[in-house]
Amino acid sequence: MGLPRHSPYLRLLRARRRLRSGIVQLLGAGAGAVAGLVLPLSGVGPSVDGRGLVEPLVTLGIGVVGVVSVVYSLLFGVIQWSAGAFSPRLGLFRDDPMVWRTFAFAIGVFVFCTVAAVTGADRHRVSVLVPCGAILGVLACVWLIRRVQARAFESIQLSSVLEEITTRGRRVIDHRYPPRGSASGRHVAPPEPSPSQRAVTWTGRAGVVQQLDLHRLVLAAARADAVVSYHVAVGETVHEGTTLATVHGGTLPDSVVRGAVVRGTERSFDQDPMFAFRLLADIALKSLSPAVNDPASAVEAIDATDGLLRRLVTRDLGVADVLDDDGEVRVRLVVPTWEDYVGTGVGDLLPAAAASPMVLRRIRHVLGHLLRSAPAPDRAALARLADVVGALLATPSAPVGPPGRPPGEASTPEP
Repeated sequence: MGLPRHSPYLRLLRARRRLRSGIVQLLGAGAGAVAGLVLPLSGVGPSVDGRGLVEPLVTLGIGVVGVVSVVYSLLFGVIQWSAGAFSPRLGLFRDDPMVWRTFAFAIGVFVFCTVAAVTGADRHRVSVLVPCGAILGVLACVWLIRRVQARAFESIQLSSVLEEITTRGRRVIDHRYPPRGSASGRHVAPPEPSPSQRAVTWTGRAGVVQQLDLHRLVLAAARADAVVSYHVAVGETVHEGTTLATVHGGTLPDSVVRGAVVRGTERSFDQDPMFAFRLLADIALKSLSPAVNDPASAVEAIDATDGLLRRLVTRDLGVADVLDDDGEVRVRLVVPTWEDYVGTGVGDLLPAAAASPMVLRRIRHVLGHLLRSAPAPDRAALARLADVVGALLATPSAPVGPPGRPPGEASTPEP
């Protein structure tokens, strides 16, 4: 039985970040060791005194590791402090593949210089490729560090942060939700209640559900002729003793249901489109706090949320049922509704935005466009929020301002 094609939510599980970074660093060290063993013995091209290269190679290797360690220590300290100004859940720079790939390359250069120095220490002549490779490796490492520094600078700029969040949010929305009207997004009748059902509780450590390995779970549920209904959504926290799921029929082991859950200490973008809305709402709420009082930044975050909501309008959100190859429901998920997305992205901002007319006008503009483009079933939640925004703008504490001014623009004093 292959991978079911009926559910867009069912995709290959992404490896854990810590495992990926460890594998890349191991590969970098292995490649450096192999090159350090082969090049001194290759005899390709002109040759140089091998004993005279020992000290320069060791110096280059230690210098690279030292510089990378210092730069990374400073960057992570500054970036973590700066990211907290946006949201305590923001870890874009730390999760950037370039960060740990650059570190893996630096480890490879260090291992190459060390192994090449040891290999060529007792040889009168070694290939000129050894010093050339060491110098090129160091120069490439410096270039990569420069790119990491530039990426770190971008990660503390509001516009770059908003663009990265929305890019990742759109990516997971496209993976999870099919376009409206497509065959893959059709709604399936829920499975009939089974007289034999049991609850599966979480027995591991408390943590956040980062991903669900649905591929293996669907195959196992199909073989056992069972249906698994999860009670915890991706992005939620599970504690020991929490009811994780209910298994209807079949003899599916509890360990298989628990094993499909990838637990972590924080939320991840991989299967959680709501996470992007949460981060954008955090940025807007921070900007509207009395300590910051930056409504213009809140407007930028709302514009980013508007882009994601417009993307969701064109998607079918009914992906709770995961089917096997025969079209049978095997897993039922807890998925966010349209009201959940609108409530997190817009509704959570209204109490903090009550005293900011500029932000309220931008929210009214966003809701107005969505009311015109959203399908009829999705307009009720938007209409309720639009009524709340209208009431807030009508209060004396939130004057509407000059008529005809585009939403979000600051007023220009008359000369």
